[in-house]
Amino acid sequence: MAALPVLETERLILRPTAPEDFEAWAAFMADADASKFVGGPQVRSIAWRGFLSMAGAWAMQGYAMFSVIEKSSRKWVGRLGPWVPEGWPGTEVGWGLAREFWGRGYATEGATAAIDWAFDNLGWDEVIHCIAPDNTASQGVARRLGSYKQRGANLPAPFEAVFVDVWGQSREEWRSRAGRT
Repeated sequence: MAALPVLETERLILRPTAPEDFEAWAAFMADADASKFVGGPQVRSIAWRGFLSMAGAWAMQGYAMFSVIEKSSRKWVGRLGPWVPEGWPGTEVGWGLAREFWGRGYATEGATAAIDWAFDNLGWDEVIHCIAPDNTASQGVARRLGSYKQRGANLPAPFEAVFVDVWGQSREEWRSRAGRT
């Protein structure tokens, strides 16, 4: 298997999930506000299963959401990046950040690097973002990324009752908007 990627932006390091990330991950998933749109608050044992699912996706398919590390403090900021569970509405780059890091532009900065990486390395033709209709903060991130609302969808089982707006754009739209080649 190829070496796992590490991406750097001006302020962030994006790398695969590592054991030292779990305490911050568990705290993020226990925070009702921070986890509201990524499944809701979870006890440690359930957060552990989600954490290992992300690590397992890296091991089994060579990609998953990155752990986001703030360069200046070395703190775990959250997780974002490519995510395509079985039955998902498309090839997603999603994000979820710990509350203390909201409002700093980290979701947009990290997602930009993750989208570039997904198009360049995974061969995706489009990227989507599954966003709850009342999640105005993530809608703002999607707009800053150049994505637009395309359709609605229900998530796959066991979350089939969850309706999301599917935002996104094609590889061509992404590259032409940003002057990327």
